[in-house]
Amino acid sequence: MKFLRKRDIPKEKYSNTFLGFGLEETNFFVELTCNYGVPLYDIGTGFGQFAIATPDVYKLVEGVCANGGNIIREPSPVKGGSIVISFLKDPNGYIF
Repeated sequence: MKFLRKRDIPKEKYSNTFLGFGLEETNFFVELTCNYGVPLYDIGTGFGQFAIATPDVYKLVEGVCANGGNIIREPSPVKGGSIVISFLKDPNGYIF
């Protein structure tokens, strides 16, 4: 993977670094978040969730709910941005 870009959101006290195999629009990429003021991430605290991009988060959430999924955050804009996100918890407790 290669460094793609970095985004700083000082008002919300975090930054994102994007790594990937090519353009984000057409390739797999990883978004890493660094929260300001956190001196160390340990195993168990360094991973928050796994994200999956979708063209329509509202439709995806509707389908998850229709199949008994657990929505832990309704679709809404991410802090400090305009991208709409939602959090879902799978039966094993993993957050997506």
